[in-house]
Amino acid sequence: MNNRLPPAWSKHLKGLSTPPAKQPQPKPLQARPLQSTPSRAQADDLLLRQALELQKAERLPEAEELCHRVLARTPEHPLALYILGTLGLGFDDELAIKYFERAAAQEPNNPYYQFSLGEAWLKVGDYPPAIKHLQRACELKPCLVEAYCSLGQAYAKFDKGEMALLAYDKALEIERDHPLSRLGAARALIDLGRMDEAAIYLKENISRRVSVADSYNILVGTRKFSSEPPELASILDELGNSAILAHEAHDLNFAAGKVLNDLGHYDKAMDHFIRARTFKVRDFDIESYRKRIDALIDLFDPKLLAAKQGCGDPSEAPVFVLGMPRSGTTLTEQICASHPEVHGAGELTKLDRIAASIGLRLEPGRTFGDSAKSMTPEQLRAQAEDYLSNLALYSSTASRIVDKMPHNFQLVGLIAILFPNARIIHCRRDAIDNCVSCFISSLQQGHSYSYDLTTLGLYYREYDRLMCHWKAVLPGRIFENRYEDLVADQEGQSRRLIDHLGLSWDDACLRFFDKGGSVRTLSRWQVRQPIYASSVKRWKNYGDKIQPLVDALGDLAEAEQ
Repeated sequence: MNNRLPPAWSKHLKGLSTPPAKQPQPKPLQARPLQSTPSRAQADDLLLRQALELQKAERLPEAEELCHRVLARTPEHPLALYILGTLGLGFDDELAIKYFERAAAQEPNNPYYQFSLGEAWLKVGDYPPAIKHLQRACELKPCLVEAYCSLGQAYAKFDKGEMALLAYDKALEIERDHPLSRLGAARALIDLGRMDEAAIYLKENISRRVSVADSYNILVGTRKFSSEPPELASILDELGNSAILAHEAHDLNFAAGKVLNDLGHYDKAMDHFIRARTFKVRDFDIESYRKRIDALIDLFDPKLLAAKQGCGDPSEAPVFVLGMPRSGTTLTEQICASHPEVHGAGELTKLDRIAASIGLRLEPGRTFGDSAKSMTPEQLRAQAEDYLSNLALYSSTASRIVDKMPHNFQLVGLIAILFPNARIIHCRRDAIDNCVSCFISSLQQGHSYSYDLTTLGLYYREYDRLMCHWKAVLPGRIFENRYEDLVADQEGQSRRLIDHLGLSWDDACLRFFDKGGSVRTLSRWQVRQPIYASSVKRWKNYGDKIQPLVDALGDLAEAEQ
């Protein structure tokens, strides 16, 4: 659940004054009886006001219960639905969307309902509906700067970089120093390869003391340093401030580490990367993850795959580029998308959302995979068509569309069932290099396994175990694209890639770094350069500092040494 309060919620309470915040009590708050019998609307407002106070006090189940009491007697009460949506964000985003949709249906001209619905779609990675509702929020309330910032983010992720810049420009007109405005504009410019323009925005942030740590962290990623820049001394000065917050210390240490790494000061760089990770909560449960890998291997066995053969959609449009993050997935997508018949859609969340909807999650009291096992051919085709409809939003003309969500490596069995003719490309890299690159990259949400060297190595072993299973039960379906092979023989490996897609060769694939459009991952600087070999066996620069990783990788590390 989430403790996010509805923006400007008091405006929805029809002018009723909010009572002073109460101290948390051992029992749920009850509506106080009035001297005269209140109307239903008044009683609803009293309960929702209390629900909001409970939400502030982080007594979320009690707040939820009051909202449901309102809905029991006033079905489709918009504010009750809206509060339930805010409670669901981060806990069950799909359910939160349903609540926000119901609230917006009741009051379609409420900008906050449109804004929160758009943000929820953005959170789950479905950008067309996010754009639709965020645009509507901006129309209804032109001064809502947060809506323009979220709209810019949605456009950027939907590969509409120029539209993203327009949204951020509008946000900057409204509030010049809003923390998301210039950062968002800078990120959109970086996605488009306009690094120098992005640097102007970031330096302005720093000079105006707005989002300083985040701005430095993004700024140093816009170029590779061959000599010490003045920013390094400034970053180290910022780190010397005892008043900085944990997330600022995280970003500043990553920024310092990035510059020092570029300069070849690997020991000092790794010290900063390790220090940065201490400011992140290390909450990844490797034992639970092992159980999930066990469950996937047990579920997608040869018997199930044979039973479901022919149940999906025969489309050849989907191309799944997957593997560990930092294994070359972005580079592979760029090479493929340089072909005139291929479109790169980026990291899509749709397949994972389908997987969640059919029970491919470890949940208490629920047998893993039962829903997937019992699905009929008609149901499986419907799921495949849902995915293809979403994919078509990114291109209506390309014969191949690339979904390069790395963690789809967990869902190869589902891909095989839903799309028997889809191409699957597994990006693989030297195990130690791959893990080191994850550790020194500022991977954020969904990558908590990378915050600790030992956990990272153990996670990699589980990934490797699962990929070995997929290759055993799906012989010939997965094309393995090794990063080192691509570096050693760019043209030969690129030709093999395009051949795997079932397309004729095009020389444009050799000049992937000239391709226009956005690149929306941490690799966006690297993939705008010709292929270089300096990242091969880079792990040897860090010596004993990465020994916990090497120990955790075990025989997988020994194979690379």
